[in-house]
Amino acid sequence: MDRATVGRAKTRGARRGVRPTRCAIAVDAAPSAAPSAAAREDGMDNVLSIILGGGAGTRLYPLTKKRAKPAVPLGANYRLIDIPVSNCINSDINKVYCLTQFNSASLNRHLSQAYNTNIGTYTRTGFVEVLAAEQSPVNKAWFQGTADAVRQYLWLFGESECDEYLILSGDHLYRMDYRPFIQAHRDAMADITVAALPTDEKRASSFGLMKINSEAVITEFSEKPKGEALHAMKVDTTILGLDAQRAAEMPYIASMGIYVFTAKAMHQLLRKDFPEANDFGGEIIPLAAATGMKVVAYLYDGYWEDIGTVDAFFHANLSCNDPNPQFSFYDRKAPIYTQSRFLPPSKVQNCEVERSTIGDGCAIKGSRLKNVMVGLRSTVCDGCDLEDTLVMGADYYESPEAAVGETPVGIGAGTKIRKAIIDKNARIGKNCQILNEEGVMDKDCESEGYIIRDGIIVVIKDAVIPDGTVI
Repeated sequence: MDRATVGRAKTRGARRGVRPTRCAIAVDAAPSAAPSAAAREDGMDNVLSIILGGGAGTRLYPLTKKRAKPAVPLGANYRLIDIPVSNCINSDINKVYCLTQFNSASLNRHLSQAYNTNIGTYTRTGFVEVLAAEQSPVNKAWFQGTADAVRQYLWLFGESECDEYLILSGDHLYRMDYRPFIQAHRDAMADITVAALPTDEKRASSFGLMKINSEAVITEFSEKPKGEALHAMKVDTTILGLDAQRAAEMPYIASMGIYVFTAKAMHQLLRKDFPEANDFGGEIIPLAAATGMKVVAYLYDGYWEDIGTVDAFFHANLSCNDPNPQFSFYDRKAPIYTQSRFLPPSKVQNCEVERSTIGDGCAIKGSRLKNVMVGLRSTVCDGCDLEDTLVMGADYYESPEAAVGETPVGIGAGTKIRKAIIDKNARIGKNCQILNEEGVMDKDCESEGYIIRDGIIVVIKDAVIPDGTVI
């Protein structure tokens, strides 16, 4: 097509009000020699985001048996890692590293397929990359904790020449604009800023709590206190911006595990002051405050959930089915991005569906679904009855010929499931009863393709559940 033709096509599109299709990652339409105007204005091009992929994910096992924790599927179409990465993109932060050391291939595959477009400008400043634990002449050990993971890659982070490091977790469900957070850090001239969640007494003992002075400087830390130790951690949360009524209801502030460090402070703490300290929340940050560094709290007054356990993960997913969920994927201003899979629309035939979410490329026929999250490429055959269930779907479509003589991928006809997680590529036969009617809280039947955690049945990835099985 010649230039004149292209010009005429553009003109026609403009006259008709044609809008460009939004891609998974917003990229400048034309080459640019400098960061975007938004990034220049708020200085986000000077921020390096570091997402901590976590350890072996034992609390989420068996969902982490064959994948890294941040690669666990979420909300029918997504993965856990999409939450912090999307928050970064929506906050104009385009330099993102994810640190991991367990089953990193799954995470690397997803990130490379979802975010391989240059997310910054054509100056090649934007990226989303996995950094796996590796041996070097200096360090031959695996990551010993959150701080140690960052310490081992400080040499690389220093090459970015960024002024601030934003430390994030890969297993939290929330939507947050990091720009006010980072600006508050700069305005306070802090060395470290900790994102703080206001909480009531009922939930407070489950978190690491902080006390602050009138200038929001953190003066004391306490890890999951109880009794009098808990009451001693009460603070006036109006200092952080809560109104008097809500401050009375939530007199505690909990660390969210989200931090901003100045690059100078990070290098000083990890390399010089405390080279043996391995954890941010339990060691580095309290030690920094004790040595005189300015450590301040920043209030985040929104939905936030740690989904690092099977129970929390299960309920957080299903809560997205609510008519007005606390966390919604339907936010035009701050979308959650993921891999573009180009799957066909889902087909639902002769079904009764209530308060459920169905991902792309599914085939569901003649079944009842109540409060169910159905993931990509799921197959649910005739006469199934699913309630309070998370179906993660499949990584591939199986041809009828391939399934001859075997239990096909998906959920077989006449199967009944309650309060369960069905991991990817599971083969569940016909007329199965996955109900846990005896109310068993914990049971290890991994050799049979499932385990029970916190009363939730988890059918393991790639497991085969024969016809007529009762669980």
